[in-house]
This record gives sequence, structure tokens and C-alpha cells, in this order.
Amino acid sequence: MIIGAAISTSSQGEEALERRLLSAADDVTAALDPERKESDRKVRLESLHWDAVEWLNSGRPAMLEDRLTFQWPLEFPEVFQRGGFDAIVGNPPFQGGKKISGALGTDYREHLVEHIASGTRGNADLVAYFFLRAAQLVRPGGTIGLLATNTISQGDTREVGLDQLDADGWTIPRAWKSRPWPGEAGLEVAQVWLCRDDWKSSANLDGLNVVAISPLLDPRSRASGPAYQLNANAEQAFIGSIVLGMGFVLTPEEARALIDKNSRNGDVIRRYLNGEDLNSSPSQAPSRWVIDFDEMTEDEARKYPDCWNIVDERVRPERVVKDAEKYPRMVNEWWKFWNSRPGLYGAISALDRVLVITRHTKTVTPLFVQTGLVYSDATVVLSYDDDAHFGLLSSTLHWWWAVTRASTLETRIRYNPTDCFETFPQPKLTDRVARVAKALDEHRRALMLERNEGLTKTYNRVHNPDEGAADIEELRGLHVALDHAVAAAYGWDDLDLDHGFHETPPGIRYTIGPVARVEVLDRQLELNHERYATEVADGLHDTKKGGKRTRKAAVVDQQPLEGIS
Repeated sequence: MIIGAAISTSSQGEEALERRLLSAADDVTAALDPERKESDRKVRLESLHWDAVEWLNSGRPAMLEDRLTFQWPLEFPEVFQRGGFDAIVGNPPFQGGKKISGALGTDYREHLVEHIASGTRGNADLVAYFFLRAAQLVRPGGTIGLLATNTISQGDTREVGLDQLDADGWTIPRAWKSRPWPGEAGLEVAQVWLCRDDWKSSANLDGLNVVAISPLLDPRSRASGPAYQLNANAEQAFIGSIVLGMGFVLTPEEARALIDKNSRNGDVIRRYLNGEDLNSSPSQAPSRWVIDFDEMTEDEARKYPDCWNIVDERVRPERVVKDAEKYPRMVNEWWKFWNSRPGLYGAISALDRVLVITRHTKTVTPLFVQTGLVYSDATVVLSYDDDAHFGLLSSTLHWWWAVTRASTLETRIRYNPTDCFETFPQPKLTDRVARVAKALDEHRRALMLERNEGLTKTYNRVHNPDEGAADIEELRGLHVALDHAVAAAYGWDDLDLDHGFHETPPGIRYTIGPVARVEVLDRQLELNHERYATEVADGLHDTKKGGKRTRKAAVVDQQPLEGIS
């Protein structure tokens, strides 16, 4: 009954929980009163039983069976009389953070947030809550050893799980950050051991002794704590348009035929750039087109009947069957993209070119792309058109910052603007950075066109120790020069960057050495904290909301769609 009350009021606050429990108090007292008639007590117990069932199943998806409870202290009273378990070992189930509500119920997810995660929100995977619950069940001095998805050290999952445990005094004496699952599934998993008190010995990370291990499952260094979103970087990096419907997409032949039929169709047919174009095309030319009615009303969109009829045939049938209450835009304005990203296109409206990064990639490398396109949600668009920012975001110093704070998709980095870019403390950029960056851009463009290879294949060569072609060696040299120019822009001329082929989580890379990497990341995090403290002092953050900026209201407001941020 107590758990049911907690689940059923999890989104309403502590007062609602207290009221619900008090509402049952009289029946509980009466049911346990030996002075009352047996029949009266049975009636009270029956009423309490059905109240508990109703509360416990609040928000339960229809396909699931009734929820059951497991009371650890009642099952193991002798264990909890001495403070909890000595150790917990387990392999928690996997469920992505954005799919918990759909699979297990919104009320259940709210219960996890409020009563397991102490109100810390975020799209954390289910495994984070297993870590937190295990920590509640272990005695002082006890240990935990859990298998997890490798997202346990990434993004929201880390912030909800390991970051909170670290703040509560837990220590990670041993971990494997990412290793292949021993079975047939092509998965990467993490193994994490935690100790409730200070660990007196050295730690072991990926089989190597280190001083200590951070919640990122990296060697802990002098700088610690979360990286904060900086107001200076606000509204400059955007995920591309969420079209959500292949019925909008056209082949080049279809697009040309429509425009040849009626030139007005060109008003609503635009070239469509996706991540594959960025990674695989030597010229980054869009391979497809898309029908884009933007925010037109139905009457306005119908003035383009050729395009309207295509969308009516290909898109409308899939959308109108959706839940109109949950997804009103999808059902009631089905001819529009799910999210047209007006903030993105407003920010770049005066530019002729922008920087674009593929969202899911190993390279995490920007490219200059012309404006006037529709950029898909597989891309991140940065509203810069200058060589200096191209150089900064092409540098190893940005690459390591991004991949350290990014989550992953299979073996690729998921470049999330809020985690990877908005936290990134930028230096005062110099002409030296711009000159080297321009040279790198020009050389790389010519190299890719000459070899007829895209970005992925090009950087596979760069990071291959056996690749000694002159043009690739020159590209490596330009990256070295760029890294030194960016380090100098930060005022870090004292660093020995130690460029070479080094082992990294994604594999062998031509990059800065491990000692330099730790020092660069330490200095960047310290700079992030300094910049954030200054912005807080200037009143640019609402510290009552966990230090996050108050964002401007979105032009298009809609229910979040599971699986897409």
C-alpha cells in the first residue's frame, strides 16, 4: 500500500503522498483493532487491498500484468537489523531512458525519479536506478558490483546514477568502462564496483592501476564535478529538423520532375542533408530532397497541389492514426515536420555557410556546408561561418571534450549539443587558428575530391598507423599545427601535446598523448567552472533549478517523442 501510494502520487509531490497515506490511516487502524468485529475488520482489509491494487497499478500500460511488490526489509529482517547487505552483485535489465514511460508507465518512471533518484531528472537509462537502489540496500562499508550498459558513465544516465553516488561519498575501486559483451550480441557493456566508504588502496580501471576513478569511468584527476552549460554558448548549436516521415522525402528525379512541372513547387521543395551525406560524400552534397511546408496552414499548403497530394498520400495515413491527445501536431497538422526547428533556421538566416557535425559519428569533425538546405535530425548545425570556429571545433581539444561528455550509439559518439557544445569553454580565437584552419579545410576538401572518399574513410586513413601517403601525412601535420594554435589561444603554450598514435576508447587514433589529454580536460573543466561561476554572479542562471539556464520558449511546442531529443 505504501509503495502504491508513492507510485500513484509520484508526480504530485510529498504533500499528495502524505494525504493519500492519511486517507487510509483510519481503515488501517480499524482493520488491526482486535476489539472490532471480525466481519468489520475483513471489510476494512478488503477495502485496503483494492485501494492498494489500484494505487500500485496507477499508469500501468495495459499490456503489463498487475504490479507486484518486494519489501527488502520484510524479506530479510536480519540483514537490515545490521544496516543492510554486505554486498550486492547483479546484471540489471536494460531500458533506454526515453522508453521507460512507454514500457513501464509514466507514474512508475516518476516514482523512480522522485523516490529512487531523489528528484534528479534526466533521460537516464533504467540501469541508473538499479545502481541507486542497490546503494540504498548496502550497509556502511558494503560494496556493489553491477554489470551495466556503457551509458552508465555517459550523459543523463551518469548524472542521475554515478554522479549522485559520487556526491554521496561512494568510491569506485574497480571498473571496465566499455568492453564487448561475451555473448553473441554485438553490445558494449561496463562493469562497475562501488564501495560505500573511502577506498584506501589504488583503483583498477580497464585492468590498469590508477589513483582513483571518476563517475565518467576515467582516471580521476585534480578537476572534478559536472560540466555546466554556459550562457556564452547558448542558441548556437542545434539538432536539425525532425521530419518524421519518409513520405516527405524525394529522390532527385522526383524533385526535378515536380519543379519542371511547375516552378512554384520549388517554393516548398528543398535539398535535404543527412548524416550519411556528411560522412560519405566527398563533396557533402545532399543526396535527397524534401517537401517542406514549414509552418504553413492547410489552406496555404494546398496552394501547392502537386506536393500536397504526395504528402497526403504518403504521410497522412501514418500520422492520423496516432494519439491526438499525446501528439496533437502529428495528427492535426500532419503536413508539417514533427519539429521544423525554427530557432535553427532563424539563427543562420543571415549566413551563407554554417558548420555541421554528424550527430552519430566516430569523427566528431565539422564541415562547412551552404545554407538554404533542410538539415536532418542526424546532424548538428552550429551557427558559425568563420574559419577560426571551424578550427576550434576541428581541434583535438574539442574532440576530447566532446567524446568525454557524449553518450554513445553502438560504437559511435552521439554529439548532443547541450552536453558536448554548450558546456565547452571557448578561448579567445586568434588569426593563427583561423589561418591553420583554412589551410586544413582547403587541403582536406581537395584530398577527399581527389580520392573520391568522404570524411569517414579519410579519417580512417588518418588514424591508421600503416597509412603513410603524403596527402594523409600532410593532413596529420595540419591537425598538429591546429592543436598547437588552439592550445596557444587558451594560453597553454606550456603543454607537451605528444601527438602520435595512441590507444583510446574508440581504438587507435592519431591524437594527443594520454598525459596531455588528462591535463587538457582538467584545464577545460576548471575553465568551465570559472566561466559558470562568473555567469551565475551575473545572474545568467537560475541556481534554484540546478544551475540550468532558463531557455527561451520554443516557437513550436509539442509533446516529446520517445527516442528523439
